Amino acid sequence: MNVFEIEKPDPFDLSQTLCCGQCFRFERLRENVYEGVAFGMYVRIEQQDAHLRLFCPEGEAAVRLWTNFFDLQTDYARMAASFREDAVLAEAARYSSGIRLLKQDRWEALCSFIISQNNNIPRIKGIIAAISRRYGTEVWRDAKGKAFYSFPSARALYDAGVDELYAMKTGFRAKYIYDAARTVCENPGFLDETALLPTPDAVQRLKTVRGVGDKVAACALLYGFSRYDAFPVDVWVKRVLTAYYPQGLTPPLSGPFAGLAQQYLFYYERCRNRVFLS
Repeated sequence: MNVFEIEKPDPFDLSQTLCCGQCFRFERLRENVYEGVAFGMYVRIEQQDAHLRLFCPEGEAAVRLWTNFFDLQTDYARMAASFREDAVLAEAARYSSGIRLLKQDRWEALCSFIISQNNNIPRIKGIIAAISRRYGTEVWRDAKGKAFYSFPSARALYDAGVDELYAMKTGFRAKYIYDAARTVCENPGFLDETALLPTPDAVQRLKTVRGVGDKVAACALLYGFSRYDAFPVDVWVKRVLTAYYPQGLTPPLSGPFAGLAQQYLFYYERCRNRVFLS
């Protein structure tokens, strides 16, 4: 196991970033220590006062991957500064300032948020862990024998078929996962081509996949395509909009950093109501 230290940017909070509902492959080991898999690589990451310590099997290339994954080189203070004129959003940004928008694999983000529909986070994590064990590839096994797996490829899930996916307790989502896999397998350039489109057009393209609506498309774009302007609306964000924005979206909620604003509001509202994510 290789150990690397990288300077922790300010603001950054590991727990806020990994426990705000944007990804499902990391587990908390203890305070400020998490482990998980992304892009077929395992990592255990610890937040210290001024540094992040990475424990991973790979070499120096892993530092670049995880630096990019956690979006550590983006100036979040600059983005958050654009929210100052909106009192509600400014308060949410202060409360949630440590959140970074993860740069996840496009296919995994799309498939994960299809699975997330009408689901809770423990169950989403359980389904993703199960299909990764079944159809992914083992990428690391710790000293106690615990194995970690890559997220399954579109080909692996396409070949599995709807019935096998349903047997993985995916419920009505099985046919949606299968259609997403079919779309990507039959058009290998689907995700790369989507990445080149303006956000509204990218939303419409993703919605050609069965079962993908506005929310899933926006989540996939925000967390898998780094579209900071994508604005997913779920039940918690609807509550915020109804309570604080009855006249409609303010400029920060429809601007270039709308996705970050959404994440701040989502995390703030849930924690304010003591509905914590893990």
